[in-house]
Amino acid sequence: MRVLNHPILGTAKAAQEVDIEVDGRTIRAIEGEPIAAAMMASGITVFHHTHRGSPRGIFCAIGRCSDCLMVVDGVPNVRVCVTPVRAGMRVTMQSGQGRVIGDDDQSL
Repeated sequence: MRVLNHPILGTAKAAQEVDIEVDGRTIRAIEGEPIAAAMMASGITVFHHTHRGSPRGIFCAIGRCSDCLMVVDGVPNVRVCVTPVRAGMRVTMQSGQGRVIGDDDQSL
């Protein structure tokens, strides 16, 4: 699903592949690519659910909307469409506004 030969940007340069964890599942990603791109390349298209339970995925892909909000390394409300992949990241789906991990009483 990755664009490796773009008609304007040219051929993708070789990059290091790394593993990240998404909802307990290990996926391969290209270091530095947006988390959302890695997820979509692995077939993951639902990134979070609204407070009403509606699934959300990529919408704007430029960090302006909130449809790609996820918890990344324990930090809620991260826009994964503009956050670059680092080796060993842990990404989890969030519902509604998300909560700080380990503190069930503090809603963001």
